[in-house]
Amino acid sequence: MALFISLLLLFLLLQVYLFYYFEKTFLLSSLLSFIIVATLAYIFLISLTRPIRDLIEILKRLTRGESKKEGHPFSKNELSTLAKNIQEMGVQSRNRIEEITIEKDYLQTVLKGMTEGVLVVDERGRIIMINEAIQKLFSLSTEVVDKTPLEVIRNSELEGAFQEAIRDGKSSSFELPLPSSLGKIFEVNVVGIHPSSEGNHEMGRRMRGAIAVFHDISRLKELERIRQDFVANVSHELRTPLTTIKGYAETLLEGALREEVAFQFVQVIKRQSDRLTKIVEDLLTLSKIELKEFQLKIETLPFPDLAEDVLHYIQEAAKKKKISISLELPTFLVVKADRHYLEQILINLIDNAIKYGREGGKITLSAIQKDQWEVEVSVRDNGMGIPKEDLPRIFERFYRVDKGRSQELGGTGLGLSIVKHLVQTHGGRVWAESQLGEGSTFYFTLPHYS
Repeated sequence: MALFISLLLLFLLLQVYLFYYFEKTFLLSSLLSFIIVATLAYIFLISLTRPIRDLIEILKRLTRGESKKEGHPFSKNELSTLAKNIQEMGVQSRNRIEEITIEKDYLQTVLKGMTEGVLVVDERGRIIMINEAIQKLFSLSTEVVDKTPLEVIRNSELEGAFQEAIRDGKSSSFELPLPSSLGKIFEVNVVGIHPSSEGNHEMGRRMRGAIAVFHDISRLKELERIRQDFVANVSHELRTPLTTIKGYAETLLEGALREEVAFQFVQVIKRQSDRLTKIVEDLLTLSKIELKEFQLKIETLPFPDLAEDVLHYIQEAAKKKKISISLELPTFLVVKADRHYLEQILINLIDNAIKYGREGGKITLSAIQKDQWEVEVSVRDNGMGIPKEDLPRIFERFYRVDKGRSQELGGTGLGLSIVKHLVQTHGGRVWAESQLGEGSTFYFTLPHYS
């Protein structure tokens, strides 16, 4: 407006001056004054619109996400200063966006690498983010976003924990058993997301959301159950022979030493003492294997020769039940193992097959080379077999399929557990297959010498 008034006054002054100068020729003076004023106006407009064009160009570049500075200098009027400030602000904003993007990628990488499941909800209690771990744990898809946790993981306790965290800022920790997840048990920690970066929270003020971390403790629970079973079983196994020894010893002390049954009583005491000794030896063996300093003396062994030695050692027990043992072994099969402990593995498996095999049955020890790195050994019998539900637990300490018969046969319940640990220490695998009433086959692998 001020520029327009200035140009108008300039135009009138020039017209008056030129009117008198050119002998009051109004048309010529008007034309000359118009040309001069138009030229000056054009110059003024150019100086005025250039920073506006620069400002528009800067805004266009910022809209396209470009923030690189141009090399032209800025003049010192207000619009040019504004354009310069906007450009600087754009550069800073772009740098900040890049920092946020890097932080977001870093967070995504951390969440992706976590084995624990993470689930985040907003202030409405709707899911806004989950990580890959929780997708695998609960077989979820990415379509869970904007759903409630109750719709995805049907558990009212979890939903209630989220609501309390959002409403009251209350953190909670609890165990979440989910039969739908193959019997898995999770430890869940739920905390609210504070509305301010400082983390200050007043009671009664709603949170921005909540986050839950799911830690799979199924294995820990299984180990705890095994430990409890072990304590109970070892107490029972030790108490039975100790009670027998104590009872017979007291009978002898009360006067039975001079009777004919005294010799039988002493035999019973010795038999039960031997059983106690065997239990203690097996427990010490297991403890020794599990120690980190346990070392194997690995050597190259011709497997057929070692199997023949084991067969001679255990043949007497097989003859008592009229059980035949056959070998199906390649002639030049060689393995890498500790001879003493490999013999113990074979003796335990064959002795187990003899104990639970049928009278006049058959046991087959065979081995095949699976590939250039591994040999698979199997011990097959045609005994009573093992129920399907017991197969996953037969390598646990003191686990017995038929507890009454196992004690009658004099087993400690530790043989298969020792086999499992020794095979694993050699770097192999162990498993069993069985058909009830038809027999069982126990497998294990060993490194092959090549």
